[in-house]
Order: sequence, then C-alpha cells, then structure tokens
Amino acid sequence: MSGSWWALTWLVARREIRDRGRAKSFWVATIILLLGVAAGAVIPALIHSSPTTERVGVVGTPVTALTQVAREAGRVSGTPVTVVALPDVTAARAQLRSGQLAAVLVGNSAVLVKQQALASGSPGASLAGALSQLAGLQKLYRQLPPSAAASLASHGVALPIRGLIPPGRGLASRITGLVTAILIYVLILTYGIRITIGVGEEKASRVVEVLLTTLRPVQLLAGKVIGMGLLALAQIAAIVGLYLILGTAVGSAAVRGTSAGVVVTGAVWLVLGYAFYCTGYAAAGALITRQADAYNASLPLQLPLILAYVLSYTVLYASSVNWFYHVLAFIPFTAPVAMPVLVAVGAAPAWQIAVSVVIILASTAGMAWLAGTVYERAILRTGRRLKVRQVLRSAA
Repeated sequence: MSGSWWALTWLVARREIRDRGRAKSFWVATIILLLGVAAGAVIPALIHSSPTTERVGVVGTPVTALTQVAREAGRVSGTPVTVVALPDVTAARAQLRSGQLAAVLVGNSAVLVKQQALASGSPGASLAGALSQLAGLQKLYRQLPPSAAASLASHGVALPIRGLIPPGRGLASRITGLVTAILIYVLILTYGIRITIGVGEEKASRVVEVLLTTLRPVQLLAGKVIGMGLLALAQIAAIVGLYLILGTAVGSAAVRGTSAGVVVTGAVWLVLGYAFYCTGYAAAGALITRQADAYNASLPLQLPLILAYVLSYTVLYASSVNWFYHVLAFIPFTAPVAMPVLVAVGAAPAWQIAVSVVIILASTAGMAWLAGTVYERAILRTGRRLKVRQVLRSAA
C-alpha cells in the first residue's frame, strides 16, 4: 500500500472524527461514562472509610497473651477488634465459615481465615497479616535470647496464614470486573451501531457513490473503522485515566492489588474487541438500504456479546466458574467480555489469556477480509436488503 493510499484513507478517518466528534450525542455519552467510572472509583473508598469492628478468635493458652496480640494487630492494621476466646480449632473453623469471625489466632502456630488471600501489598496491612506478624514475633521472643531474636526478626518470622477455602479475588476486584464488563459491552455495541448506521446513511443518500469516484471501497471501509476507532481510544484513555487518578486520590480499594490489573486487562480487551467487531458492523451497514434496518442487520453480531455479558453476572457472584464460561473466553465473539470477567475472579491463568489473544488476533484478520469482501460487493447495490450469502456468491 502506497503513501497516497494511506493519505486518502486518513482523509476518510479525519472526516469521521470531525463529524462524529462534533455530535452532541458523543459528548453526552462520554460525560455519562466518565460519571459512572468516577462513581465506581470513589464509592468503594466511601464504603470503607469507617472501619467496622471485626471479631477475632483466639485458641490456646495463655489467653491473656493471645488477646493482647489480637488487639495490637487491630491497632497496627487500623481495624477495631473484639477478641473472642474459643475452646478448640473445630469451633473456630465453624465460626469462620459462618462469617462470625474475621480471623483466628491458633496459639503460636498459625492464623486461620475463611478464604486464603492472594499475596499483594504489605502483609501487615490486613488484620490477618498483622496477627501473623505479631504472633510470630511473640513466639520468637519466647524461644530465643533477646539478642538472637532481634537479629532474626528482621528476616521475617510471620506465622502461616491458612484459609479454609482456596484463594479468590476480593469484592473490589469483582465489582471492578462487573464495571469493566458493562463498559466493554456498551462501548462495542455503541460504536458498532454507529458504524452500521453511518455506512447505511451514506449508501441510502448515495454519498458513497461520489466518494467511490476517488476512493476504493476498502479505503472507505478502513477510514471509517480507523476514525471511529480513534474516537473510541480517546474515550477509553479518558475512562481509564480518570478511574486510576480518582481511585488513587481517595485511596480506593478499586485501584489497589488485582483491581488495577482488571482495569488494564479490560482496556486491552476493549481494543481487541473493537478491532474484531468494527469491520463486521461496517459490512452489516453495506447490506442495508434504509437506516431503520441497521439494528436488525447488526443483531447477529450483538447476540454473542449479550450472551457473554448476561452470564458474567453469574460468574462474578459465584464461588466457582463453570466450563461453559471458560469456553466463551476463547471464542472471538464472546472473549472481549468473558476474558476480563475471568481475570476479575482470578480464574484465568496467563497461558489462557495469551491463547485467547492469539485466537482473536487471527480471527480479526479473517473478519477484516470477510467484511472487506462484503463491503466492496454490496456498498453500491440498492433495492431490498441483501443477505451475506447472496453477496458472497455474487461476482466481485
């Protein structure tokens, strides 16, 4: 492709950016999205601004010493605690599972929690981490001379923290995953429909016939996709930037630990999803002759996204992920929503993410070829609405 080819394509892209960017609907939608993202970053901080009193169980003797460690751990972590003496580990496990206790200090051997936490941040930042550190120090000072204890303490003497159930992502990560899924779903559908309507409008008004006197169909298609894509990228950058800045400013849990990774993953998959879907929506616009047919023509493209989005609610609020949703994360039509949701709940290893990315990149190349063929053959054909099979069977 020569420089003049890209120069003409860029003219189409600039035209799309200018026309769509000046539209009042674009700015209204952007403001609404930014307000929603701001709420998603700030609300978690407001919810956790006043720490609630946590119940901490102690098992073993001396009870007085263990109680003192639990209270000091609450002070270090900034969490008010109420200490409860328990007769044995069995009773402690039962109350942990029922949610009556936040953590249990078992003598000088271990700290029990309901769910094993993923390692992130400072161990002493959480109540269980502070219990582990302080109880370990107490055990060390009891068993060694003061001089030896002081030298060993600097290397870490925390007790092990054991969860009754396997590690999982916290509430903040899951809420972030839900917001991410909603934004991906809304943005892909919004920009996709805009592309379909825009192509349909030009075809119905015969503006496209004038444009094709100097442009090739593939240039017109590429220019539209690039122009709308740059507007989408600007919105994504504004959304992610505002989310991280506000979340950091207010100390929200939504931008700490795994939540920030969910946001970045969502931004990447939004770009990949748009790249895969945008050419398909442009081809759908080339098949219609009236603007009223835009939604019907694009419906087959919308259904997979709707499926992945609806099922994301069951995954984000469940203790485990079923095999069907894992499969959706490898299908290009559903992966843009499904994979960020799996990342949010900690159910997507790095190799699965990499495989899914390779699949959608390869599928994007195939979709671009198919959409380009449909667009080129259908954009000048008027009359009744065309079908994809009919267009592909016709001569170029």
